[in-house]
Amino acid sequence: MLFEKTEVQLVSNAIMNMLHEEEMEIVNNFHDAVIAKDIDMISELFEVLLFDVEDHFSTEEDMMEESGFYAAQIHKAEHDSMRKKVKELYENWGKNKDPEVVKAFLEGEFKHWMVLHVARWDAETAMHLGDTM
Repeated sequence: MLFEKTEVQLVSNAIMNMLHEEEMEIVNNFHDAVIAKDIDMISELFEVLLFDVEDHFSTEEDMMEESGFYAAQIHKAEHDSMRKKVKELYENWGKNKDPEVVKAFLEGEFKHWMVLHVARWDAETAMHLGDTM
């Protein structure tokens, strides 16, 4: 398990909290497969992760656009950077199938990014959007 539920803070928007909870569950399942070095399961769950990351980010971006969030482009740029990294990791996986590379990314960069991104950008976006927990 990569994420405990308490590691990613709740924000003041129920939809965003739901997106984060779903993503943590998907990433935890993916991480479990990586730890087990189950190549077939990693490949299968990588597809799920790619879909979820895009769904998560695009949902937030749509909400920001609809509400006129002043820092939407900066927030989206953070998403775009992580989209690119996950896509590159997936492409590397297709060539090398090295669970250790995926593990290092998840436990290092991805986890750190997710915790900080939610605390900074998602919390601020959620305050702008409204909707209490």
